[in-house]
Amino acid sequence: MNRKTKLMLNSASSLLYQLITIVCGFILPRFLLTYYGSAVNGLVSSITQFLGFISLAECGVGAVVQSTLYKPLAENDITTVSKVVMSSERFFKRIAYILLAYIGVLMAVYPLLTMDSFDYLFTLVLLLVISVSTFARYYIGMTYKILLDADQLGFVQYIIHTVALVFNTVFCILLMQWGASIHIVKLTTSLIFVLQPVLLSVIAKKKYKIDRSIKLTEEPIKQKWNGLAQHIAGVVLINTDTVVLTLFSSLENVSVYAVYNIVVNGIRQLILSLTNGIRSMFGNMLAKNETDELNRSFNRVEWFMHTLVIFVFSVTAFLIVPFVKVYTANITDADYIVPVFAYMITLAQAIYCLRLPYYVLVNAAGHYKETQTSAIIEAVINVSVSVALVFPFGLTGVAIGTFAAMLYRTLYLVWYLKNNILFRRISCFVKHLIADMCSALLLLAFISAFPSLYRLSQLSYSAWVVLALKVTAASVITLIIVNGIFYSKEMKKLLFRKNANK
Repeated sequence: MNRKTKLMLNSASSLLYQLITIVCGFILPRFLLTYYGSAVNGLVSSITQFLGFISLAECGVGAVVQSTLYKPLAENDITTVSKVVMSSERFFKRIAYILLAYIGVLMAVYPLLTMDSFDYLFTLVLLLVISVSTFARYYIGMTYKILLDADQLGFVQYIIHTVALVFNTVFCILLMQWGASIHIVKLTTSLIFVLQPVLLSVIAKKKYKIDRSIKLTEEPIKQKWNGLAQHIAGVVLINTDTVVLTLFSSLENVSVYAVYNIVVNGIRQLILSLTNGIRSMFGNMLAKNETDELNRSFNRVEWFMHTLVIFVFSVTAFLIVPFVKVYTANITDADYIVPVFAYMITLAQAIYCLRLPYYVLVNAAGHYKETQTSAIIEAVINVSVSVALVFPFGLTGVAIGTFAAMLYRTLYLVWYLKNNILFRRISCFVKHLIADMCSALLLLAFISAFPSLYRLSQLSYSAWVVLALKVTAASVITLIIVNGIFYSKEMKKLLFRKNANK
C-alpha cells in the first residue's frame, strides 16, 4: 500500500469518523437536556472537561513518540521500533497510575464545588463512571494507536472508533427512553469505549513483531517530556473556559457554553480529521529528506486549509445562533441565545484551525523543545484573560481569552516555520490572511444586503436547513470570486484538473 493510498484511506475514514462524531454529538446532548435538564448537562460537560486535564499523552508525548517512529518505520528498522514501543508502553503505564491519583483527588474535591445543585454522592459516582474509559485508553491502547498512526494506518482505529460511537449513541438513547439514571447511561458509554483500546492492542500486536528481549540502555524518545509540557499547556488551553465558568459562574452557563461548543468543536474536529493523514505524510517526507516535495505539498495543504476554514467558519458564524434557537426550543431553564459570545467563540476556533498546517509540520519535524515556551505562553494568556473578563463579560469574556491565546500561537508558529523549517516568506501567510478576511467581509456584505432572504423563517430544523443552503451558496460564490483574484493558479488546477494535468 503506497503513501497516496494510505493518505486517502486515513483522510476518508477520519472524515467519516468526525462526521459521525458531530451527528452523535448533537443527538446525545439534546436527549440529555430533554431527560435530565441543563444543570445535569452542565455537570457532565464540566466533569468531562476536568478529566480532560489528565489526557496528557495523545497530542503531547503521543505526538513525540509518533514523530520518533517515522524514520525507523520508513527504514523497516524493527529494532528501533521495538525500543520506542517498549519505552512508550512503560511511560504510558506510569502516566495511567498518575491518572488514578488525579481521579482520586477529583472524587474528593470536585463534588464540593457542585453541592449547591447536586449532593456529594451523586456527583462522586458520576465522576467515577465517566473516568473508566479514560484510564483504559492510556493504560492499554495508547502506544498501539500511535504506532498505527505513525505507519499511516490510522484508518484502522477510525473504523473501530466509528462503530463504537454508533453503538454508544443507540444504547444511550434507549437507556434514557427506558428511564435509566444518568449514572447508568454514562457507565454504558465507558464500557463501550473500553473495548476500543483492547482491540487496537490486539491488532497492532499481530501486525508488528516487537522484540521485547531488547534491553533499553538509553532513552529512545528524546523529547517526550517537552511534548508532555506542550500538551499540558494545550489541555489547559482547551479546558480553561469550562473550568473558569464552573468556578466563577454557574452550571447553567457551562451548559450554554457546552451547547455552542458542540457546534464549533465538532467543526474543528472535522477539520482536524483532515490533518491526521497529512501529519504522517509530512513525517515520512522529512524522514526521507524529500525537501522539494515537502514544500510543494505544504503549499497545496496551506491553500486548501485556509480556503476550507474560511468557508466553514464564515458559514458557521451566520448559522450558529439560528441553530441554537432551534436546538434549544422549549428549554427554558437557561438563556441559550448569546450572539456576541457565539461570534467570538467561532472566530477563536477559526484561528485555531488556520494554524493547523503550520502546527502539523512543526510536530512532524519533532520540534517540541524549541516551541515549548510558546505553548505555555498561549495557556497563560487564555487563563489570565478569561479569569479577568469572566466577571464583567461572562461567557463572552472567556471566549475573548481563547481568541487572544490562539491568535498569539498562530502568529508564532508561522514565524517559527519561516525561520526554522521551510524558510518561507511571511508574505505567503499575509496573502492568505488578506484573502481570508476579504472572503468573510464579502459574505457579510452580501448577506447584509438581503436581510429578509437570510432570516430564519420559522423555528424548525427544515427552515434552518433552507437557511443553511442559502448561506452556503453565498459563501461558495464569495470564495470563488476571492480565490479567483488571489489564487487563480490554484483555482484553475482545482476546477480544470484534467486539463491541467495534460
